[in-house]
Amino acid sequence: MAKVLAVLSGGYTDEKNNYVTGWWAEELFAPAMELEKEGHTVGIATLLGGKPVVDPLSLSEDYDPEGKYKKLYESGLADKTTPLVDVKASDYDAILIVGGHGAMFDLAHSEELHNMINIVYELGGIVSAVCHGPAPLIYTKTKDGRPLLEGLDVTGYPNDKEPEEVRGLLPFSLEDELSRIGNYSKAEDQDQYAVWANERILTGRDPHSSELFGRELAKALTRRELEQEEKYFD
Repeated sequence: MAKVLAVLSGGYTDEKNNYVTGWWAEELFAPAMELEKEGHTVGIATLLGGKPVVDPLSLSEDYDPEGKYKKLYESGLADKTTPLVDVKASDYDAILIVGGHGAMFDLAHSEELHNMINIVYELGGIVSAVCHGPAPLIYTKTKDGRPLLEGLDVTGYPNDKEPEEVRGLLPFSLEDELSRIGNYSKAEDQDQYAVWANERILTGRDPHSSELFGRELAKALTRRELEQEEKYFD
């Protein structure tokens, strides 16, 4: 079936303000489980490889009351990641950028990641991102120099949900930047929200939307596989 590359933040530490962040557990594990249910495989990469820093809040009882994602994290599933430089983008049918505030610091302006996103997209693959994961999509430009998300429907973590204690520590407002180049929406009336910008770009609003987001991506990849099989046998 399809191969998906999940890209995680390696982590970010602000010692002056005693602030540590990285990738968000639910936003990796929930979509990965939905993808694996459909028979797809998930590889994990970070900019530098190795064991990335998970946002500790994502493993707390407040955000993971059943301890499901903490258990998956402690099993070591995300302990070994491939450096992005060692990843061949054309091997993957989709890229999944995992959220967590860390993505705003190390992934957002990574030209290496921008190039990988473009390769996957130009080869007909799906580009997807959840919560703060759309941060690098904001700064990704197509080969003709236009923003990848220009004029498209997008979502991501909203300003009014950002914790007060981190607002002054973040490098930019995700909602403001997404609104600047795309048609941002947060669908406050929906418990979970994921939106297709077109048939190859999918974004999810927040951690609680991770399962829906993963299911949407998984089903889209399955449909594509079936369509390719039908064309092959026609």
